[in-house]
Amino acid sequence: MKCVVGIDLGSTTTKAVLMDERGGILGQGITNSRSNYEVACAVAHEEAVLAARRSLLERAIESLAGPGAAEAKAIRALLFDALRLELYLEELGELEDSVVRHVAGPAVHALRDVLEPAAREVLGEMRRAAPDLFLGGAARKSDFFRDVAAAGFMAGAERVSADGKVPFDRLVGLFDRAILDVEVRFRRPAFAPLLRRALGRVAPENGGDGGSARTRIESALREAADREIEEVAFVGTGYGRQTLPFPREAVKSEILCHGRGAHDSFPDTRTVLDIGGQDTKAIQVDEHGVVTSFQMNDRCAAGCGRYLGYIADELNLGLHELGPLAMQARRMVRVNSTCTVFAGAELRDRLALGQDRADILAGLHRAMMLRAMSLLARSGGISNAFTFTGGVCKNPMATRILEDLVRENYEGGITLHTHADSIYMGARGAALFALDDLRAGRPGILPNFGRAAAQPAEDPPCGRADPSVRQHGQDVDD
Repeated sequence: MKCVVGIDLGSTTTKAVLMDERGGILGQGITNSRSNYEVACAVAHEEAVLAARRSLLERAIESLAGPGAAEAKAIRALLFDALRLELYLEELGELEDSVVRHVAGPAVHALRDVLEPAAREVLGEMRRAAPDLFLGGAARKSDFFRDVAAAGFMAGAERVSADGKVPFDRLVGLFDRAILDVEVRFRRPAFAPLLRRALGRVAPENGGDGGSARTRIESALREAADREIEEVAFVGTGYGRQTLPFPREAVKSEILCHGRGAHDSFPDTRTVLDIGGQDTKAIQVDEHGVVTSFQMNDRCAAGCGRYLGYIADELNLGLHELGPLAMQARRMVRVNSTCTVFAGAELRDRLALGQDRADILAGLHRAMMLRAMSLLARSGGISNAFTFTGGVCKNPMATRILEDLVRENYEGGITLHTHADSIYMGARGAALFALDDLRAGRPGILPNFGRAAAQPAEDPPCGRADPSVRQHGQDVDD
C-alpha cells in the first residue's frame, strides 16, 4: 500500500498525517515538540504509522463474518483502549528507569535514602493506577505522555511528602530531569506485540476455540500487521519547518498548508483562522483552496497559544485544563490588557481581590480571541464558510467565544467549521502537496529523521522496528 506523509513541526506540537493514493487519511500522529525537533518528527511519524495499523485492523475486524465475528466487533473499542494503556506503560517503564538513574547520581547523594523509596512508591502507584486512566470508558485528558505522567507523579509526590520528611521540590526535580530523558529518545513501538498484550487484557485465552472473538481478532491482527506500507513522498511545514531534514523543495509554507488542509476537509471554506503556539494566521482561500490573501500576528504572544500557556503556568494548571475551567464561568471579567506579561500581572491582582478563576479565565480567552478577530478583519474579513484550525481550536472556550464574536460582528449565515482533528490541518495540507508530487510522477522526496533520531545500538529499543513500513527505494531489511 503506497502512501504519502505530511509533517507539521509546530512550536508546541508536531503532527504527522499518512494519506493514501486517493487522498484518504490512513493515520494521524501527534506529540509535543520536545527539545529535539528530529525526535519529535520521528515520534509523530511513528504515531501516525501506528494509527494506520490500527485503521487497517479496524477494517479487518469490521469485515469479519461468521462465528465470533459479532463478539470481536463488540470488544473492538475496549481493545484500542487497552492498546493506549500498553503504550503508556511502555513509556512509564522508560520514565522509571530514568528516575532510578538520576536518583543514583551524585546530585541527590545526600538525600538518596529518602528520595529513592519515595520515588519508587510514587511510580509504583502510577503503574497500579494506569488501567483506571484508560480502561472502563475513562475520558482522555491529554494526548501526551508528559501531561498524564506529570499529573500522576505530582499527585503522588504531594501525598508522600505531606509529612515533611520527603522534600517535595527535590522529588519533583527527579521527574523533571527524567521526563526530558524520555522525550529525547526515539522508540519504534512494535505494533503486533503491543496489540497482543492489549488483547490479553480484554479477551483472555479460552482454549483456542476457532470461533472465539480472540481467535478472530488474532487473525485480523496478522492481516493488519503484515500489510506493507510504502511511503513514497514527504512534505514538511510548520513553525520549525526550516529545521526539518527535508530538501528545500519538500518544505511548504504554513499558510499554504493550512489553507489547503482546511479546504480539503471543508470544501466550502473561504476563510481560515489558524491559532498555533507561536503565531496566528488569518487566511483567505478561493474555491480551489488557493490562498488569495493572509495576515499574521506580530511577535507578541498575546494572540496565540503561548498566551494561554503562560496563564496556565501562572495557575499551575495543564494547558488542556484551561478551556474546561473557563467554561464554568458565571460572568466574563473584562481584562484591560492583552499583553501576555501584563495579563499575568492582572490575573494575579484579580485573584488577590477574590475574583473567581473561571470568570477571569473567560475574560482572558475573550481578549485573545478579540485579537484574532482584528487579524481576520485586516485579512479581508470572514467569508462563508469559516474554518478554525491549529492547537487552540481544541480549547472549547476559545471556540465558543469565536462563535459569539462572529455572530456579533457579521451578518447571519456564516458557517463556522471546527473539528476534533482540526489541529492536523497543516499536516494534512502538507500531505496533499506530497500527493501532488506522487500524481505528477515527480521523484519521491524522503527525509532521514527516522535514522537520525534512532536510538543508539547499545541502548536496546522497547520494540522492534516495523519491517513492513519502508520508504520508497529502501529495502525492507535496510
